[in-house]
Amino acid sequence: MKQQKKEFKFFTVSEYEKEQDYLREMHNHGWEFKRVTGLGMYHFEECEPADVIYQLDYNKEGIAHKEEYVQMFADCGWEYMQDFFGFSYFRKPIGIMNEDEGIFCDDESRLEFMKRLFRGRFVPLLIIFFMIIIPQLIMQYRMGEYGLVLMFAALLIVYLSIFIWYGKRYHDFKARIYKG
Repeated sequence: MKQQKKEFKFFTVSEYEKEQDYLREMHNHGWEFKRVTGLGMYHFEECEPADVIYQLDYNKEGIAHKEEYVQMFADCGWEYMQDFFGFSYFRKPIGIMNEDEGIFCDDESRLEFMKRLFRGRFVPLLIIFFMIIIPQLIMQYRMGEYGLVLMFAALLIVYLSIFIWYGKRYHDFKARIYKG
């Protein structure tokens, strides 16, 4: 029986590339990704070390039409692993890949992925930011609840950091596409 391993690892929505790299590194060290559960509990099974590329896609429409969506990737040699919080996990051994092949074959498809990610994950964050965090920060300040003001101010900084980081990344990527 193969040895099992669990690791807790947390990645933010915008760190999907780091998550892909983490899964690849684990496979290179002889731990095949099986699934992720909860808020970041990764399950692995011992395997022969191999260079396997892991890719994540965020596509609610694809998940809604699961069979066709998974088949489209299977036709290109990608093995479907699971869906988790809106992301679909795929993998493919590097030995059967064509050069720098990924599930996104061009810059336009990468840009569409980022747009889907923004609509699915960042729009709800914007709503929370403008409907809850800012009003609560103002209300707690007026009430003199400075402990809560600090908490909401910290949340404000975290949210602004996420928005700025993603916005810059999206802008730079879009500029690179339309330049070249």
